[in-house]
Amino acid sequence: MERHAWDSIIQEVKEARDFSQLRALRDRAHDVFLLHLPSEEPFEWNGGVNRLHDTIIYRTIEMTERILCEERNEQVPLPYAFLLFGSGGRVEQTLWSDQDNGLIYADPGDEKEAEQAKAFFSVLSERISANLETAGYPPCSGGVLCTNDKWRQPLSGYLAMTNEWLAEPNWENVRYLLIAADLRTIYGDRSLGESLIDSFVSYNQAHPVMYGYMLQNTLHHKVSIGIFGQLIKERYGEDAGGVDVKYGAYIPIVNGVRLLALEAGIRVTSTEGRIRLLLARGHVPDEIGHDWLDALAAALKLRSMTPFQLEEGHYTSRGKLTADLLTRERTTELKLCLRIGNELQKYVKKVVHSEIENRKKAGECW
Repeated sequence: MERHAWDSIIQEVKEARDFSQLRALRDRAHDVFLLHLPSEEPFEWNGGVNRLHDTIIYRTIEMTERILCEERNEQVPLPYAFLLFGSGGRVEQTLWSDQDNGLIYADPGDEKEAEQAKAFFSVLSERISANLETAGYPPCSGGVLCTNDKWRQPLSGYLAMTNEWLAEPNWENVRYLLIAADLRTIYGDRSLGESLIDSFVSYNQAHPVMYGYMLQNTLHHKVSIGIFGQLIKERYGEDAGGVDVKYGAYIPIVNGVRLLALEAGIRVTSTEGRIRLLLARGHVPDEIGHDWLDALAAALKLRSMTPFQLEEGHYTSRGKLTADLLTRERTTELKLCLRIGNELQKYVKKVVHSEIENRKKAGECW
């Protein structure tokens, strides 16, 4: 992709004056990125897409905060951070990603300040979410949004909530913990998000039995490859004959690497970054780690090749690589990706079970 054209779009986003302009710039970049997808190196292409998203989201928050403060003739009451979860937190958004976000703010000094902060950040979150939707990001269907009280709290509230999840690690609570493990601060006071992650990682390392609970969620999505190396294809509906690249290839790799990174105390959130740090710190053999990078690159590329559509003005995709797109070359690439993903899941299971047993023998688990 021509660097000059790319830098020009980013600069226009930074200088945008309204949210409709941000949407127009996103649409323009969308077409350019799709055009260059087949020829670009997957990690570079993914990095460019996410630089675009980050810049649009940052500019949206920046403008929304300024407009609200001018309307109210007041300042932001407390330091805060706007958080991205999911693919945004991992710096792996597609061209059709939705909103997965939250807001965390500093603990108020007294009850009056607490009420003021709660009211202000409630309005700010509603405005940010609405403006992000105008810019082309529909709300997360699962409710992981800054407009949801669960994901908009002071630091002490977030810490209390995650501690409750850790104390009762049932399926749903562990799902929330793994969502939180991917958080990334895109705007505001980074120390707030970092404090939350530090608490979470420290607890896990002191109580490694948690990795066993997380393993169940981590291996929930199976790789879409059969015991004889054949692709497991969709049997019914409009995607019949296609393959679920999102949940059958990409998500199993993401989930497996995330658990290994947590076990190793790694706080980077991108899957590529996690693999590279696992390699650099000697947590995984070079050959295996580089296989994972190859599989991740293929999954990112193939996931972005899945058909998309516009629904109520928003880009959406079912994450399925349809039968007509499964050329011989792509099928070979996908099978290799899935084989490595399958081996990754086996590796994660072995490592986690071994770690728990070793800690138990050393009397460190309880």
